[in-house]
Amino acid sequence: MIGYYVHHQGRGHLHRAQCIAAHVAGPVTVLSSLPRPDSWRGPWVCLPPDTADAPVDHTARGRLHWVPVHHRGHRERMGIIAEWIRRENPALFVSDVSVEAATMARLMGIPVVVAAMRGDRRDKAHRLGYDLADALLAPWPGTLPEPGWPPHWHAKTVHTGSISRYDGRPRPTADGHRAATRGEVVVLLGAGGADVTPAHLREAALATPDWSWTLLGGPGAPWVEDPWPLLCRASVVVTHAGQNAIAECAAARVPAVVIPQDRPHGEQHATARALRAGGLATVRDAWPGAGEWPALLAEAVARPERWAQWSPGDGAERAGRLLTDLANRTPRRPACAPR
Repeated sequence: MIGYYVHHQGRGHLHRAQCIAAHVAGPVTVLSSLPRPDSWRGPWVCLPPDTADAPVDHTARGRLHWVPVHHRGHRERMGIIAEWIRRENPALFVSDVSVEAATMARLMGIPVVVAAMRGDRRDKAHRLGYDLADALLAPWPGTLPEPGWPPHWHAKTVHTGSISRYDGRPRPTADGHRAATRGEVVVLLGAGGADVTPAHLREAALATPDWSWTLLGGPGAPWVEDPWPLLCRASVVVTHAGQNAIAECAAARVPAVVIPQDRPHGEQHATARALRAGGLATVRDAWPGAGEWPALLAEAVARPERWAQWSPGDGAERAGRLLTDLANRTPRRPACAPR
C-alpha cells in the first residue's frame, strides 16, 4: 500500500496523482480534503479542512508552513493521517504537497517521496521536507533543473518531465469550427486564482480583431472539466505557469504565451524562467498592454515547437516506476511486530 497526500489548492495535484497512480503496481490510497472524483477507483481518505481565520503561530516560529495552534480541523486532519499510517503500515508515503504530512509519515517510520516544486524552497520548512525525503519527484526535465538546489537534493531527484492527464491521448479530428481566416486564442487560467481581470481580456480581444478568444476558467467564464479539444484546436494558448497548465499545453504541442501568476516561493515565475531558457514558450512577466498582443501572438505562432523536451509523454510512467521500486525496496515488519 502507498499513501498519497493530495493538496486541495487547484486541480493540478489531483490530476497528477491520478496519472501516477495508474502506473503504480499495487494499491494507492489518497488522503485529501478534496472531494473524491468519480473517476477514482482506489481507497480515499477524506481529511477535514484546516484553514483558520486568525491562525496562531501557524509556522511554529518559521519551522513549518501550516500548524495553527489549537485549531481543531488541523488537529483532526493530522490525527486521521497518523491513524491511517498506524493502521495500514504503508510501504511508502507521497506528499504532493505538505511538509507537515511528509514529516508526520517520516516520524512514524515510513519512507517518503516529496513532489518537488520550482521556486525558492530554501526556507526552513522546505529544507526539512526535502532533506527527509527518500526521493524528490520533479515533473520537469533534467535538462532544465531548478537552480540553487544543494547537491544532496539533486542526488535523489528523479526528473520525469511533465505529467499530464492528456499524455498519449489522441488528438481530436478537425471539426471545422475554426474559420480559416482567423486564429484562435484559448486563455487557460485554471482554478488556483488569477491576476487577470475581465477588462484585460476585453482589451486584448479588441486589439486583435483577426483572432477569436475563448476563456477557460477565470473571471466571467465557466469551469471546463475537459479542455483537451479546445487546446488541440487553438492556434495559441495564453496561460499561467502552473505545473498542470504547462503540462497540458505541452501534451497538446500548442504554441503558448506564458504569463506567470504570483504564487508562494515564486513558483510560477521560476517555471516561466525555465520555459524561456529552453525556448519552449513566449514568456511575459506581467499581462501585456493591449497594443502588444498582435505581435505577441505572431511571435508565439512562429516559435519552433520544442515541447517534447518538457513533455516526453511518459512522465507518469516514470513516476509510477519510482514509487513501485521504492515501495518494494525494503522488507517491512508487520504493523505490531516487536523490535
